[in-house]
Amino acid sequence: MKVVSAIQPKLQQAEIDLAARRPNSLSAYDLYLRATAHYYAMNREEVEEALRLLYRALEIDPRYSRAASLATVCHTINLMQRWAIDPQSDLKEAARLAQLVLSIDEHDSDTLACVGLAKAYVSGDFDTAIEMVDRAVALNVNSATAWGFRGVTCVYVGQAQEAVCSFERSIRLNPLDPTLFVTYSMLGVAFIDLRRFDEAVAVAMKALRKNKTFGLANRCLAAALAHLGRDAEAKRIVAQILEIEPSFRISDLLSRSGKWPQSYFDGLRRAGLPE
Repeated sequence: MKVVSAIQPKLQQAEIDLAARRPNSLSAYDLYLRATAHYYAMNREEVEEALRLLYRALEIDPRYSRAASLATVCHTINLMQRWAIDPQSDLKEAARLAQLVLSIDEHDSDTLACVGLAKAYVSGDFDTAIEMVDRAVALNVNSATAWGFRGVTCVYVGQAQEAVCSFERSIRLNPLDPTLFVTYSMLGVAFIDLRRFDEAVAVAMKALRKNKTFGLANRCLAAALAHLGRDAEAKRIVAQILEIEPSFRISDLLSRSGKWPQSYFDGLRRAGLPE
């Protein structure tokens, strides 16, 4: 099974590359693959394009669970990253799509983990979320995706040590994951919750080496540096954050979700990010 888990990401990337070269007459699966490539870029415009392609896929096949589950994640990421123009719309659509996924297939590990994340972040249904992500990794213990979403979910329900174990498992299973910078960033938040600030700095810097403009990685680094009393470095990162996101406010992040650890918010305040 370890061999399979190592080969699977490479096979999917090959399929994505093939779908990108196909003509405009695309199947739902082709559209899903193209959407996945945009999702991997993990910025506002690319996630928006991923959603456009996923909805086209769902027009062709309204019960395509993989397309519906990735769309659920994209709407959730819009909220997490403060990319949502209309947060209530993203909340409602993520909740709707999560229910659609469950009505189609409750036995696929990756889609179940996607829904678990949405249940934690969008719905605040922590007990159901943990039940889903635990079941996801039980269904496929070698799914890097399932372990990664379990990690994010554990961060939101206050199980930081479980989050760390899940992220580390996910990284071991797929060290070439195109969205590894997201995993490192969330691992950093879990380390902050555990007051392991030096480790939070290390993984946030790893994330930024892969994607220097990723908001969560910069915020994680600023918070961890502030907790360590490395004020000059924290202020330099804060300046970078505000250059990328001039409208960033801690209160805005709080209003969209109360699931982040309190120590993370404390670090953001100490770093000097505007309230």
